[in-house]
Amino acid sequence: MTNETRYHLLRPAEAVARRVACPIAYIPIGTLEWHGVHNPLGADTLQAERLSVLCAGCGGLAFPPLYYGESRTEGLMESNAADKDEIAAQMQLDPDNFTPEYFLFSEAEQTENYQRLLAHMLNQVETLGFEVAVILAGHYPLVDHARAAALLHNKRVRKSRGMLAWATSDYLHLLEQYACAGDHGGGWETSHCMAIDAGLVDLSLLPPKGEKIIGAGGRMDPRDADAAFGAKIFAEAAEIISREARHRLENKRLYQSHGRSLTEKLYESGHEI
Repeated sequence: MTNETRYHLLRPAEAVARRVACPIAYIPIGTLEWHGVHNPLGADTLQAERLSVLCAGCGGLAFPPLYYGESRTEGLMESNAADKDEIAAQMQLDPDNFTPEYFLFSEAEQTENYQRLLAHMLNQVETLGFEVAVILAGHYPLVDHARAAALLHNKRVRKSRGMLAWATSDYLHLLEQYACAGDHGGGWETSHCMAIDAGLVDLSLLPPKGEKIIGAGGRMDPRDADAAFGAKIFAEAAEIISREARHRLENKRLYQSHGRSLTEKLYESGHEI
């Protein structure tokens, strides 16, 4: 069986072999957003994509990433950051481009449209023969929308015993291990990007320590970012997430009971069916 885990790069027989061996699908989602002058604009989705490949390396398949469709007025640096005008200036854009009035759909409609899109994606993956799907959100605000879609999907399939859906993000599983877990363009995400490809990051574009960084920050300074650290936390998150996914695969009835489809760490307490 091939070592390639990305569904869209496999020939049919290769995809079938991996799916039969472990019918878990990992679906990375993110956005296009400012992550400091030093990081790529697709940082969130690139991180989710790398995480999905690492998780699928433990069994299953990684699906292509989704960069588009989320609300552009909620949880976005260009729309909500205190220094959004500085970000717009750096991008040579009008700040009004990110106001609610600029968009065809209201914020509520954008949210509903996105959750419907994610639910439809889960349904599509289910048609391809998978028994568990995990949405991996690289852009943290999308976790709640992904979970809403997962709950909608799981409610539909509860009686049919269909595919289980779950949604999460890397940092949520490492909060107890690392005080710096989760940030926006700070040392955590910058280390991730460096681990993906050193050429994605240019720390020389950052001002000296002590000076303000536009649209980025966290408990770990991005100037202290390190590719080895990024690879380490990627691997640790992938191990935990893939374990959660396998437990769902092996104990589907447990997660199909009311209120349990998104419950985590059941494997720690020996819950099995």
